[in-house]
Amino acid sequence: MTYVLVPGAGGDGHYWHRLAPLLGPDTVPVTLPAADESAGLAAYADTIVAAAGDATGITLVAQSMGGFSAPLAVERLDVRRLVLLNAMVPRPGETFNEWWGTVGVPEQPDWDEGRIFFHDVPAEVTEDLYSRGEPQQADKPCGEPFPLEAWPDVPTSAITGRDDRLFPESLQRAYLRDRLGIEPTVVPGGHLVALSNPEGLAAALQNG
Repeated sequence: MTYVLVPGAGGDGHYWHRLAPLLGPDTVPVTLPAADESAGLAAYADTIVAAAGDATGITLVAQSMGGFSAPLAVERLDVRRLVLLNAMVPRPGETFNEWWGTVGVPEQPDWDEGRIFFHDVPAEVTEDLYSRGEPQQADKPCGEPFPLEAWPDVPTSAITGRDDRLFPESLQRAYLRDRLGIEPTVVPGGHLVALSNPEGLAAALQNG
C-alpha cells in the first residue's frame, strides 16, 4: 500500500515529516505549488499525480484545504481509498472562499496561529517549522469553483481531530454527514494532528 499525503493551505510537504516514517517507505508526502500565483486547482492535481508516479494501491490522504485538490487526482491514479483529515468537503461549483460561510465555520475572536493551530504541537516541532519560514498560499485556487460534478467514486472516510480549533469536531461531523453521508474516526489532536499526534493518526490510517 502506498500513502500519498496531500497538505492543506501553504502546500508544504514537510507538514507530514512526523507521520510519513510511521506509514512505511512507500509513503509520498506531496508539496503543492501553493506560493505560485499562477497555479490553480488543476495545477495542484497535476502535482499530486506527478508525485504519486506509477504507485498502485494508493490511500490518498487530504489535509484541510487538500479536500479541494486531492479529489481531482483520484481518477488519474490507482486510488483505493480517499481519507479526509480535518478536511474541507466542497460541493460542485463551490469555492474555497465560499465554503467557510456555507458550512458555518465559527469566527475566531483573533487570528492567533499559536492558539488555533499549534496549541497541542510540541514546542520543538513548532520551532522547527517556524525556522523554515511561513508557507505562502496564493489566492488563485481559493476563488476557483470545485470542478467535479460529483464526489469521486472511491471509498471515502474521514479522520477528525477531537481538539481541532479551526474546524471543530461537531462541525466536521455535520458537513461530513450532510455532504458525504459518513461519520469520522475521531483521534486526539488539533487541526495539525499529523504534527501533534502522528502515532495516533498512523494507527487510525492503518486500521481504517
